[in-house]
Amino acid sequence: MPETRSAQWLHEAGIGEERAILIEGGAIRAARVVWDEAWRAGAVAEAKLLSRMPGTRRGVMRLPGGTEALIDALDPALTEGMSIMVRVTRAAIAERGRSKLAHLRPATAGETACPAPSLLAELRSAGAPVRSVPITDRSFDEAGWSDLVSDALSGEVAFPGGGLIISPTPAMTLIDVDGSPPLPALALAAVPAIVAALGQFDIGGAIGIDFPSLADKRDRHAVDAALAAVLSDWRGERTAMNGFGFVQLVSRLERPSLIARYAQAGAGAAARMLLRQAERVSGPGMLLLSAHPAVRRAVQAEWEAELARRTGRLVRWQEDSGLALGGAFAQIVAA
Repeated sequence: MPETRSAQWLHEAGIGEERAILIEGGAIRAARVVWDEAWRAGAVAEAKLLSRMPGTRRGVMRLPGGTEALIDALDPALTEGMSIMVRVTRAAIAERGRSKLAHLRPATAGETACPAPSLLAELRSAGAPVRSVPITDRSFDEAGWSDLVSDALSGEVAFPGGGLIISPTPAMTLIDVDGSPPLPALALAAVPAIVAALGQFDIGGAIGIDFPSLADKRDRHAVDAALAAVLSDWRGERTAMNGFGFVQLVSRLERPSLIARYAQAGAGAAARMLLRQAERVSGPGMLLLSAHPAVRRAVQAEWEAELARRTGRLVRWQEDSGLALGGAFAQIVAA
């Protein structure tokens, strides 16, 4: 979503995660999360061409470390086995049972290998007003970060008169509008909630919106007009509502949305949430982290060491298979 002059990004450098929220009027207008993936948009590396797709300028490249990625705009003279410098334009996106490969393009002349920029550097390079805050700062919480994460984990967002069910699928992100009649009023009430969700959950690419079926063309046109008004500055394309209540949006896709990320890595998301909570616990004593075993396994050894370093405390674990993934908690206990 485009930013206004009064909006400001806030950034936290968490353990295993960078997170940023765009605050406007005291509420979260947009959010971004970066985990520790090696091949995010903006990374530049030397890669080897494994294969070309006949009759196209597309192919499959092998990045350092063995990761495969798709490339477009290949030089016709480049043959299999040759290496070139490439730039990542879209990160890999995990799906159930498989993963969409990262996308590449040939790097421009003179570019050298470099990692993807940090989230903080990316926001600043775009000229966005951004302020980095410590984990103990209350700004994220006051803006509603915990509720946003909870909604992203569940994929459900309530609005007056109904709710949205947001599901990542291999073809697109599907947003289903659910609620009670009258259906024309329900569809119109869903529009601002849908547009808010696009920014808050960082949703891009192909997006399908399943409104309730509206038999009257005037009702469908009213929803189209409402979408056009709130998406006037949105960078992408939009179809008109068809007779079955379906609308499709298409925009640039560079990374997984919060919904997709949390759906495919729930334990990893819960682990990062727990580490953030643990950093914020105050008082003397030792840190006791209570979590489902899957959350415990998702915490890398270096993350736990960083938590101990940041807090200056010993860290102990209590595994509980009865806890939900998002039910992990941190507390101070006597050493």
